[in-house]
Amino acid sequence: MSEHNASKALSAGTRAPAFSLHSTPDQTVALEDLQGAPVILAFYPADWSPVCGDQMVLYNAALAAFHARGAQLLGISVDGVWCHAAFAAARNLHFPLLADFEPKGEVARRYGVYRDADGITERALFVIDAGGVIRWSYVSPLGINPGADGILDALDAIAAVPSLQEINA
Repeated sequence: MSEHNASKALSAGTRAPAFSLHSTPDQTVALEDLQGAPVILAFYPADWSPVCGDQMVLYNAALAAFHARGAQLLGISVDGVWCHAAFAAARNLHFPLLADFEPKGEVARRYGVYRDADGITERALFVIDAGGVIRWSYVSPLGINPGADGILDALDAIAAVPSLQEINA
């Protein structure tokens, strides 16, 4: 991954772009429906790749820690809902995998993490606060599992410093 790709990713302090993506053939998840609590967006290149499988299984194991911090985890790739369903079942995943399938990579483009030359997303993480503002983002090299420590640190930082929405309430 080049520095150019990493620099296109939306940074902390940016309002998270709205989206609604399919989690199943007949169900969608909209970011606005999750406001009021932190949201973790884990963009990953493709179902069934070894690093992606390891990353999503790790996040599945970390779900209790994410939930203890009030956060919802969403995995996002350009694979379709049926591919996601098979991948989630095979890996016993217990969080939504969203299909940024058609138009391909539209949401990833909004977040600055679509790889046009490859037709996949970067391996990118975003932690969004309860008010819909990105509080942390990270783009990992494609072949490296970024782990969960950065996510947990970002969630802890959100809990320690209230958002402007919370201050104005």
